Amino acid sequence: MRFLITNEVKSVFNDEIYLQRFEQIANLISIKLNIDKERFFECHFVDEKTIQEINRDYRNKDYITDVISFAFDDGEIITPLLGEMYICYQKVVNQAKEFGHSFERELCFLFTHGLLHLLGYDHIEVEEEKIMFGLQDEILNELNITRNVNGNKNG
Repeated sequence: MRFLITNEVKSVFNDEIYLQRFEQIANLISIKLNIDKERFFECHFVDEKTIQEINRDYRNKDYITDVISFAFDDGEIITPLLGEMYICYQKVVNQAKEFGHSFERELCFLFTHGLLHLLGYDHIEVEEEKIMFGLQDEILNELNITRNVNGNKNG
């Protein structure tokens, strides 16, 4: 599975540092879920204003959120492009501090979470949540991206 990263954030944040982690996550998910290597998705890093606008305009929720995913597969038509996800840089920074783990862990968690949404996973129902969150934990743990990472890299 391939992906394109765009960084629309003006703050000091070098997504190249984390590109290797994203590749590891995407590759592991591809293997575990048997995803065709020709499938791809886009991941956009945006600021709080942009993610709030997207959340308001497309989800009718007028607040800042951490990650939003738009899956392009509708169950009937399967395209090579899985969809797009948007991750709010400032929410990554804030949530890493709030939850007491590293910037890298929060960033990788949101990347994994958004990608699983693109692949059709959800957490609206309790059973769906158990499956999705269990898979997230499994992927991050296999890559040794744990909640108890020392340090707090912030980009």
